[in-house]
Amino acid sequence: MSDENVFTVQELASYLKMRPVTIYKHAKEGRLPGFKVGANWRFKRSSIDRWISVQEERETAAVSK
Repeated sequence: MSDENVFTVQELASYLKMRPVTIYKHAKEGRLPGFKVGANWRFKRSSIDRWISVQEERETAAVSK
């Protein structure tokens, strides 16, 4: 796995256009798929992209009702 396939909190915040503090909060609550390396959170790009797809599907289903 290359570095391009793993986000740090700062990189993920930029990718999702969110604040880093929100990334930390969601990761800690299990709302974002991530893992810790020592004290640092990391996020696989493939897991984040799947998570985005699920969020889009849920939103589409909610709007369709």
